[in-house]
Amino acid sequence: MSLSLRFLSVRLVVERVGYDCSMDVLSSVITALRVGAPEASVLSRKAPWGRHYEGVYGVGFHVSTEGSCWLLPNEGEPVMMNAGDVAMFCFDRGHGLADSPTTPLFEQLRRGEPRRPVEGDGPRSVWLCGGYQFDRRFTHPLIEALPAVIHLPTRVGRHPELRAVVDLLGRELESDRHGRDAMIPAMLDSLLIYVLRAWFEEATEREGWAAALNDPGITASLRAVHAEPGLAWTVDALGREAGMSRAGFARTFTAMVGEPPLAYVTRWRMLLAAKRLRESDAPLTTVAREVGYTSEFAFAKAFKRSQGISPGRYRRGEAAEAAPAA
Repeated sequence: MSLSLRFLSVRLVVERVGYDCSMDVLSSVITALRVGAPEASVLSRKAPWGRHYEGVYGVGFHVSTEGSCWLLPNEGEPVMMNAGDVAMFCFDRGHGLADSPTTPLFEQLRRGEPRRPVEGDGPRSVWLCGGYQFDRRFTHPLIEALPAVIHLPTRVGRHPELRAVVDLLGRELESDRHGRDAMIPAMLDSLLIYVLRAWFEEATEREGWAAALNDPGITASLRAVHAEPGLAWTVDALGREAGMSRAGFARTFTAMVGEPPLAYVTRWRMLLAAKRLRESDAPLTTVAREVGYTSEFAFAKAFKRSQGISPGRYRRGEAAEAAPAA
């Protein structure tokens, strides 16, 4: 199917069912960046209590389900979390949770012994925590645009889907029923998307990626690239996907996304290629074709220019020769 015909068919489907294509962009970015399986657990402490969390290259979350607690970022002011509040961290450098901003996070034992959390016999707090690891060698501007901490206070009638997922996730984490191991990762995927959706919908400053994901034309072009990275995309073709003139599309896309359209196409191709290299033994010619390159040589040249390392060395887990250029 030609680009113009496919554009028309996609637009008809979008208009007919009211489909929000920006959610596909969020989902595909998270899927491309994530390595390994997400993890989650339920924790309970009685005041006074304090717990330290090491930094994570990825995203993590806390959901207060009973009582209250204080979120203590390494940088910034403490944040009080009441039952139902959700907090998400992006590329966290470490933080703490405690019943009070003044409670020590750990009781330090003799040198060489493990730390144990402070805990007393006061009011109980219960919370869910978990997170995703990202590939340290890659990132994405959508994730880089997020604040270090996203705090979503509980509000009656706000984000009912997010509250429903939190409730279901809590029940699964506390149960030992059949299918639990399959359910929890799927719920974590949903939780992450609902948190990001809520933040992008409520962003008071509609600029950058917050603006891009609320612009139907730009999200249509992003979704097209994410869905078919192997097509020979041009600025004209992407402008048609967006329903905009070539010049107007290029100007708007660059302002919102932070880089020109074809630079983003290359970024997305490299991100998908890296995931394929990590997770499969597919020949380089196959990977190259899947992400839009006609030869292994052209793909290898583009990958090394982007990441400072050849595809083969990347697949073997070797260090980059230079910092990535994109």
